[in-house]
Amino acid sequence: MENSDIPTGQADETGEAVPSRRRMLALGAAGVSAAMTIRPAFAQTAVSVMNCQIPVPGPTEAGKYIDAAGKLVPPGTKGAFPGSVRPFTGEEVKRAFRGQSLPGTTYNQSQAYLQYIRRLQAGQSGFTCFASITMSR
Repeated sequence: MENSDIPTGQADETGEAVPSRRRMLALGAAGVSAAMTIRPAFAQTAVSVMNCQIPVPGPTEAGKYIDAAGKLVPPGTKGAFPGSVRPFTGEEVKRAFRGQSLPGTTYNQSQAYLQYIRRLQAGQSGFTCFASITMSR
């Protein structure tokens, strides 16, 4: 080891030992390593939220209509809308919560679908995606 790497035992004005150059470099390297491993995890989470899917309605309720309050009703109910032919991505739903309509829907249909999505509960298809969207708001 070099002499500059061995602590001299000297203290600074506060009475604390001054760390060696090697110790300072090691601490810096550890900090960079931690930052490099955490950032990709955040990026992966953000991407998965954008790409997750919310079916409207879920597969177990296929064929039912959605009324303006977001409740499932029998097909053909007056003022209700048929379910979407495809699930919506988390990013599409996020934009719709900010004022845009869901793709391929009218304004009223989009509002009914958003009400349905807001009513999702744990265990229902799309709930985890919805929860991720609301947590990242």
